[in-house]
Amino acid sequence: MTRETTTRGTNYDKQPTIAISQDASLCVSGWLAIVAAARNARGSAECTVVVAECYPGVDTDEVRGGLDAFDAKTILSAETALKSAGELEEILSPFLGDDPVFGRMAGWRLGSLFDEGRTASLRKEIAAARGLVLVYGTGAAYVARQWDVLLYCDVTRWEIQQRQRAHRVGNLGANNERATAAELYKRAYFVDWRAADAEKHRLHDAIDLYVDTNLPLGPKMISGDSYRSALAETARRPFRVVPFFDPGPWGGEWMRRHFDLPKEPPNFAWCFDCVPEENSLRFRFGDQIIETPALSLVHEHAEELLGSSIVQRFGAEFPIRFDLLDTVEGGNLSLQVHPLPEYIAEQFGMTYTQDESYYLLDAEPDAVVYLGLKPGIDAVRMAADLERAQTDGMIFPAEQYVNKWPVKKHDHVSIPAGTIHCSGKNSMVLEISATPYIFTFKLWDWARLGMNGLPRPIHLRHGLANIQWDRDREWARENLINPVHVVSRGEGWYEEATGLHALEFLETRRHWFTEPVLHDTQGTLNVLNLVEGREVVVDSPSDAFEQFVVHYAETFIVPAQVGQYRISPLGKADKPLATIKAFVRSSA
Repeated sequence: MTRETTTRGTNYDKQPTIAISQDASLCVSGWLAIVAAARNARGSAECTVVVAECYPGVDTDEVRGGLDAFDAKTILSAETALKSAGELEEILSPFLGDDPVFGRMAGWRLGSLFDEGRTASLRKEIAAARGLVLVYGTGAAYVARQWDVLLYCDVTRWEIQQRQRAHRVGNLGANNERATAAELYKRAYFVDWRAADAEKHRLHDAIDLYVDTNLPLGPKMISGDSYRSALAETARRPFRVVPFFDPGPWGGEWMRRHFDLPKEPPNFAWCFDCVPEENSLRFRFGDQIIETPALSLVHEHAEELLGSSIVQRFGAEFPIRFDLLDTVEGGNLSLQVHPLPEYIAEQFGMTYTQDESYYLLDAEPDAVVYLGLKPGIDAVRMAADLERAQTDGMIFPAEQYVNKWPVKKHDHVSIPAGTIHCSGKNSMVLEISATPYIFTFKLWDWARLGMNGLPRPIHLRHGLANIQWDRDREWARENLINPVHVVSRGEGWYEEATGLHALEFLETRRHWFTEPVLHDTQGTLNVLNLVEGREVVVDSPSDAFEQFVVHYAETFIVPAQVGQYRISPLGKADKPLATIKAFVRSSA
């Protein structure tokens, strides 16, 4: 089978939905309708306590105003029982430190952020109240303890980040809306979201009404049962999360052209196309859409989604990340290194690190990857040059120390933790990696400013402590650069191992095909991207789920419990198509 790689143009779906029901009446819109639904949630039973639990980042003023229609006799904000801003800063400081990016994971629970005395006072007020009591805000269910109706008001991570950048939301109890977006994100990432995610998981089975508050003044609601059913249904079939796009100092133009993105941003650097901690899901009920954080699916259906071996190894953590890095007509990524497993555990409390790889979805003739150290370099001199570049404004001579490798479309470069690397300009990279999110140690950022007009943080101490100095040009050539080999074949298809290094816990397989290919999750999570061809259809040999269409460059997730699934060209294939699939290697 002769390959031709001439994909041009796409029909990439920027707002994928998951069809749950044809019944649009299951979803209601507007606060008046939500209040009416809440009044009916307990049937004929008298309703005395309504709790509106809010994820951090929800506009609690809007929630409070929207629920005025309850005409409650007593209205209490749970957040008045939080510890003071000074107390919170004192207890969180050892975990957040003064680094602008990194903190330490500590498994925060919501109750640890609340003042015992103020919480007890609110509980007494609830117990003594007569008539309807409304308790709202983050921690409302923790404060109330018991209720007649529980509304869960949610918002996605990407929407929270937009609100942080616009200074419309601060951190829990901090009164810091005017802080920088980076400061707000860091505190939310290490504290607020961890605590709120644990609380959401605790409340999951008790939610009576689930409220999507992503659209200001446009809330939508489904019943708790519908919400739980939607998550369970998603875990039984292939699906996509909602991608989001962001500019960056090195960003390019490939995605704007191919994905029909807006003209306003200066560029598009990233597309997060499978990062469930950050991405969302869009559930469709008739013509109505409910948007919800994808992380809830991970937490509530870990075994079905991830498989028992991944849960035993990582817990309820989605360990595979696919994202797109666009440098076409842009610049080099920062020269960087990722922490070794023992380092990220000791320094940051993370259980695994960011092994990664670059799959070249597209590349201009001059595209390169910086990877591995040149033979015989002086590590002390290199460290000194990096330090001078940081403190004295010297231009770091990267090409004296780091290898440049020409790359072309469909090359695959492995980057185990500890390997110095970055993508050069004029490439479109599908980054396939493990998922510890923000733990990248920048060593050199090519003397440029970030999107906010300020230098981006450099982490030389961490970076130099993790560079593996023996990973030189020869080692990289033998171990990391496109070590592809065929592992199986059938009529109209063949399968290649694309060569992730044995140090990495992910495996990748590429299938080239003109005829249907049968896959099997074998009880573990699969993540795939269509890297060649306009579109394919994914279906079940046993009709266990509805057909699912995937377009060029789209990432999709196949839950562990799906088992067998088939990927076929949509229509007659005149040229070979290709998918790249990632899964966690067996730890046995």
